[in-house]
Amino acid sequence: MKTRSFGNTAFSVSEIGLGCWQFGGDFGPMGRDTAFRIMQSAVAGGISFFDTADVYGAGRSESILGEFFGGQNARPIMATKFGRDGIVYPNGFTQDDLRRGLDASLQRLGVESLDLVQLHCIPIEELRRGEVFDWLRQAQEEGLIRYFGASVETDEQAAVCLEQPDLSSLQIIFNIFRQKPLRETLPRAKEQGVGIIVRLPLASGLLSGRFKANTKFTETDHRNYNRDGQVFNVGETFAGLPLAKGVELIDELKTMLPEGFDMVDLALRWILDHDAVSVIIPGASSPQQAAKNASASDLPPLDAALHAKLARFYDEKVAANIRGKY
Repeated sequence: MKTRSFGNTAFSVSEIGLGCWQFGGDFGPMGRDTAFRIMQSAVAGGISFFDTADVYGAGRSESILGEFFGGQNARPIMATKFGRDGIVYPNGFTQDDLRRGLDASLQRLGVESLDLVQLHCIPIEELRRGEVFDWLRQAQEEGLIRYFGASVETDEQAAVCLEQPDLSSLQIIFNIFRQKPLRETLPRAKEQGVGIIVRLPLASGLLSGRFKANTKFTETDHRNYNRDGQVFNVGETFAGLPLAKGVELIDELKTMLPEGFDMVDLALRWILDHDAVSVIIPGASSPQQAAKNASASDLPPLDAALHAKLARFYDEKVAANIRGKY
């Protein structure tokens, strides 16, 4: 597993991390033992960056991470998020609520200081107001958190966050189906020394190439209940593409696979070829999937001709089909 510097922080991180939303049960039931086996596989593959949030399973994901890594001498970097629970979202943000949220995350993760706290896709009006960043700075001065960043849904939100001079990270949606951040967000973040965390690298599994237009998902899976943005930003599900259109586009992508690559290899390697990226956080529903994702670090870079072809593919075939603000 190769490592990368994480923006302006002291962290060195595995370039493939693990997204832990699924541990909360929000993709369907997942038992503690399965989650533990996934993390064991991730650690064995060299993964040292785990991303969670206080709302994943109402704290269950954080608790599982805290239990698994509790008492270990060498802990990984555990990044969490604040700002989407029903008490504060969308317009009830206060410093007291932030402090309450941080205290709860500290307890569930079993640490004395949180490695990285990210604002969790909060309204752009709150980001522009800027008070929440001051509250994070105070928590940092008190030692409750080491670094802070923001998870965002649009390039506009990213630009607002990048106005904060001591921002350490941005978490963005970035994949072959979602190339817009290449224009402004990634170059500016790199220039300012802000780490980039990439979520949805496989577009909710679409870029794995395993789905069909009629694939069914469990009732509690966001790929069922948020397919058209019924609950939150449609871009968080299949990168904003209708499933049937995404499957059609996958068929064309499969004709571009380098020898020895499958769709997961192509999707993850394409992201890693952009040096502004610090870490990719694909989720995993099995130990085998976690190991497969980790192995992308060993793949050779894609050649320039394929990168150019994939850029044209996005511009000509994909961009017009993406729904929602991005």
